[in-house]
Amino acid sequence: QVQLVESGGGLVQPGGSLRLSCAASGSIFRIYAMGWYRQAPGKRRELVAAITSGRSTNYADSVKGRFTISRDNAKKTVSLQMNSLKPEDTAVYYCNLGVVGGQPGDYWGQGTQVTVSS
Repeated sequence: QVQLVESGGGLVQPGGSLRLSCAASGSIFRIYAMGWYRQAPGKRRELVAAITSGRSTNYADSVKGRFTISRDNAKKTVSLQMNSLKPEDTAVYYCNLGVVGGQPGDYWGQGTQVTVSS
């Protein structure tokens, strides 16, 4: 059984930074693509960033130039460095294993709250 555990969320002022981390464990037989999604109240869950096994990356237009996704294949972790945070970034952020073509895989983390506010 696969488990994803997230950490790093919290409260930050506009312009600040946070780094989210997600650790995968369990019956993982391949190095899958991984991604970060977020969901704000009243809105649909959206893909923020994704990274393939070959470290190719994709970002939502709203976060390009501000967020950076990375991974450590040996440790089976994926991180999201978030800089120049805006109030619009406030959401619950979810780690996902197996994202393909922008569509999420079946495994999700529990979610971690990111709040950007003065």
